[in-house]
Amino acid sequence: MKKITTPLTDDIIADLSAGDQVSISGYLYTARDVAHKRLVDLLDEGKELPFNIEGSIIYYVGPSPSKPSAVVGSAGPTTSYRMDAYAERLMDVGMKGMIGKGKRADNVVQAMINYRAIYFAAIGGAAALIAKSIRSVEIVAYKDLGPESIRRMEVEDFRCVVINDISGKDLYEIGQSEYQIGPDKTN
Repeated sequence: MKKITTPLTDDIIADLSAGDQVSISGYLYTARDVAHKRLVDLLDEGKELPFNIEGSIIYYVGPSPSKPSAVVGSAGPTTSYRMDAYAERLMDVGMKGMIGKGKRADNVVQAMINYRAIYFAAIGGAAALIAKSIRSVEIVAYKDLGPESIRRMEVEDFRCVVINDISGKDLYEIGQSEYQIGPDKTN
């Protein structure tokens, strides 16, 4: 298990490879497709983003409301391909990491190589467990979107797996290849 802290730097990212299990501490930002569109619209209008995106990780999640004694409700990842249309533009202005579930488009994987960014997968179906690693949450933009507003989450020991690294390796493709070859023929 590799322990990393946000904000991400090129040195941190260079040490990560597809398949690595990581534990993230620091801050993540949450955003889903509507919030991503608004961020890209701001950039297209030449306006500033509502948070410092340099070195940031965006977690594709719309957390459920918290119970009285909790910081946040369930906080499981959403499917990442819905953000593919916006990912490259945000990498261009400094985003270094994304957390979600599912495969990314080829152009997004190429953008990760070009901009030295990384894609992590959180475990779908483990939303309540993931929420235990979230220490604080505050809305930073688009409160009108409710659970899909942009939030700043402080996390400690947020566990996920590197899917796409900066060299273009893809854990999903590696896994399929190994499955087709068979475990006794990989060496």
